[in-house]
Amino acid sequence: MKITLLVIGKTDKDFVIKGIEEYRKRLVHYLPFELVIIPDLKNTKNLSESQQKQKEGELILDKVKTSDTLILLDENGKEFSSVGFSKFIEQKMIAGVKNLIFVIGGPYGFSQDVYNKAQGKVSLSKMTFSHQMIRMIFVEQLYRAMTIIKGEPYHHV
Repeated sequence: MKITLLVIGKTDKDFVIKGIEEYRKRLVHYLPFELVIIPDLKNTKNLSESQQKQKEGELILDKVKTSDTLILLDENGKEFSSVGFSKFIEQKMIAGVKNLIFVIGGPYGFSQDVYNKAQGKVSLSKMTFSHQMIRMIFVEQLYRAMTIIKGEPYHHV
């Protein structure tokens, strides 16, 4: 199974870039992982919140194939412990999912079209994090999930 993290806008904080890269390097020992960055929209000051979500939604859906499983990182999604998240990932592997795509939306969330296409929503916390920080947190949690699945000592209970 391949896992893709699809995000809106580039990461410009050096410490976040380094953290993402550290866990990305570790992840490739377990499964194919790709971070796909959709460039920020231009001239957003001329767009309403709804128009911005719609345009970002079109760009997100352009990256998703019919056969992909799409999971949104959303504040109203299902919350997991790290062990629970590892079981979620393992279930997708057992089910034969070929490409699992997680998406971090733009500043206003997702368009209704993206919600309609998604097969699930996951929340990483009740707390709010910057969209850049959540990228690093997600990649670390994905790495942690893989070590739990493999029974490796990274995650200490």
